[in-house]
Amino acid sequence: MATVESQSSSPADAKNGNPVAHPANMAVSAVVGSAVAEGTAETVSADSAANHSPKKRGVPEGLWLKCPGCSASVYRKEVEGRLNVCPKCEYHFYVSATDRVAQVLDDGTFEMMNDQLRPTDPLQFADRRPYSQRLVAEQKRTGLTDAVLTGTGMIRARRVAFAVTDSAFIMGSMGSVVGERLARLIEHATKHNLPLIIISGSGGGARMHEGILSLMQMAKVSAALARYHSAGGLYISVLTNPTMGGVAASFASLGDLVFAEPKALIGFAGPRTIKATIGIELPEGFQTSEFLLEHGYIDRIVTRQNLKSEIARAIDYCGK
Repeated sequence: MATVESQSSSPADAKNGNPVAHPANMAVSAVVGSAVAEGTAETVSADSAANHSPKKRGVPEGLWLKCPGCSASVYRKEVEGRLNVCPKCEYHFYVSATDRVAQVLDDGTFEMMNDQLRPTDPLQFADRRPYSQRLVAEQKRTGLTDAVLTGTGMIRARRVAFAVTDSAFIMGSMGSVVGERLARLIEHATKHNLPLIIISGSGGGARMHEGILSLMQMAKVSAALARYHSAGGLYISVLTNPTMGGVAASFASLGDLVFAEPKALIGFAGPRTIKATIGIELPEGFQTSEFLLEHGYIDRIVTRQNLKSEIARAIDYCGK
């Protein structure tokens, strides 16, 4: 009797025409609703987990460098913190001209000179593309107007005339503007009795895109240096990797003191060119700074970390 009574509907509800919710139907609906709710919750939970699951991340590009000297993988920030020198083998990586200024000169003392001189294309030269277009592309890529920066600055509170060439700009080759900037800097150093520091990083020699106008810069800069020496000036030349061609055959080799970074490539023509020309085997490493120090071509090998202090000591020793 209790079961039947529980399943019967109220007579009053039936008479009033109101829909009657059967208790059994209510129980089924509750079960179905609960299952749907649970399924929806599981779906939302799964979507949420998918959206917030940790993604696999690879190593960011450029975080590590492969050292050309020892082939080891080295942490880029560690290398940069050591002035771009490998912490494992002391290999000296490439350094831009602007970085050289920051490394060697006292902070905020560099005053650029002759930057208004810009290269042109007097021969309308073209190889794979016109020289004028090449100049524009190199200027955009490097941020330089030509392959040398010149100016004055302080090294350990000592005023100097300073220049640095950059092999990133057409291999640091010497065109008419590079030669003119150097000649004007040397004349300024002569007039004001300043020590002269030139850091060479040029693998291109004279810039053949400008023909004889480029080649004559070797003689022009060398003549300016001769006048500087006659006036009693102190010229410290620093050779870096690479210092080749017309640069090595002119101003880079004319210093009163010639320093070089370790394992720098220094010479006129490359080893393969020399061997093909004279047809004999050449000594191992004959164009490295270590070989040239042993044979008297340079005066001292100086690491990048010590260069600033070595230059300052040399200036003091020479009484400049």
